[in-house]
Amino acid sequence: MGAMFFGLMLFTLGWTLIDGSESEQDFMWHVRKIPRLVSERTFHLTSPAFEADAKMVLNRVCGIECQKDLPAPSLSDLEDSLSYETVFENGSRTLTRVKVQGWVPEPTQNLTSQGAPVRRKRQVYGTDSRFSILDKKFLTNFPFNTAVKLSTGCSGILISPNHVLTAAHCVHDGNGYIKGSKKLRVGLLKMRNKGGGKRRRGSRRNRREVSGAGREGSQDSLKETAKAGRRRKGSARRQRAADGRPSFQWTRVKNTHIPKGWARGESRDPALDYDYALLELKRPHKKKYMELGVSPTIKKLPGGMIHFSGFDQDRADQLVYRFCSVSDESNDLLYQYCDAESGSTGSGVYLRLKEPDKKRWKRKIIAIYSGHQWVDVHGVQKDYNVAVRITPLKYAQICLWMHGDDANCTQG
Repeated sequence: MGAMFFGLMLFTLGWTLIDGSESEQDFMWHVRKIPRLVSERTFHLTSPAFEADAKMVLNRVCGIECQKDLPAPSLSDLEDSLSYETVFENGSRTLTRVKVQGWVPEPTQNLTSQGAPVRRKRQVYGTDSRFSILDKKFLTNFPFNTAVKLSTGCSGILISPNHVLTAAHCVHDGNGYIKGSKKLRVGLLKMRNKGGGKRRRGSRRNRREVSGAGREGSQDSLKETAKAGRRRKGSARRQRAADGRPSFQWTRVKNTHIPKGWARGESRDPALDYDYALLELKRPHKKKYMELGVSPTIKKLPGGMIHFSGFDQDRADQLVYRFCSVSDESNDLLYQYCDAESGSTGSGVYLRLKEPDKKRWKRKIIAIYSGHQWVDVHGVQKDYNVAVRITPLKYAQICLWMHGDDANCTQG
């Protein structure tokens, strides 16, 4: 009954209520011209120490009012921020300088604040509106199967057979790479086979060990020991399933890309606008992934709502889904009060809009959930849960990371 109710809820949300004054055209993926980023030069850097502590909250964030007073960034400023570091599996590191081609500055949005009251409770506001996804049919099917867990404790989202999008702070605190990011792993949701999964055929070495042990001891005792071990493992798996905790298939990360706008080192504070990173997996997966989209304005969000799923740490590894309305926006950030706890940062924020000239609706990622931040609004510090928008320039950068200089991402 619970699964049926949840499915009905998701179906209803897919057809988010539209005000009578708004047409279907208002809630469609509009084709945007995307500038092109090309690699100019790559430098080898010293290998990082991987000793930084995970840092989820910045000391100070330039909020909506602050951004109004800032001058528009120059092309050279943007190229500096969009240049990027790459860390490889062996611990080596490079810096790549980029050039932007075909960029047309967008007009500054009419940024306004709705004057929301100061919130005092972090990350979960009032009644907890999160939903734990416990049914494995939902867990392992689109869109929930696109959510992944990072070994550093964050979440992420599959955007290709080889790539995961997440928050930059999940691997780098702005000054250095965090502990555990050198041997970074990504956990993909998987189905459990009945009886605790398939039996693996033993390696040649294990068969030799069993053969040797058989000469010293009883074959029957070895079989009983093996059966007891399998029963213990099967019992543990069944208990995890009963608790609603998913099973993961872990894979290593081949390399990590982070924009210089975030990885600024000790000279300057990282910019929240660039809190995103791309992970390339060592082995491709066969799951359905979610495509990137350019973030529309609040007025183009159906019901002003966004959606995302992640692994909140207060829910014992359960996949947690939430949806909420966006309160405010800037050119690079979405300010909202989606209930979320640590562990969900790095999740992909997505929308479901109609494709142009087609009757079907499609989900795309339009932002990366960065976490809880204090922001200056009308001279007062207010707290929001913040997401970093995928702008045309960021879309172009992620495209470069995925496909190299041969990328053809001219429209998004």
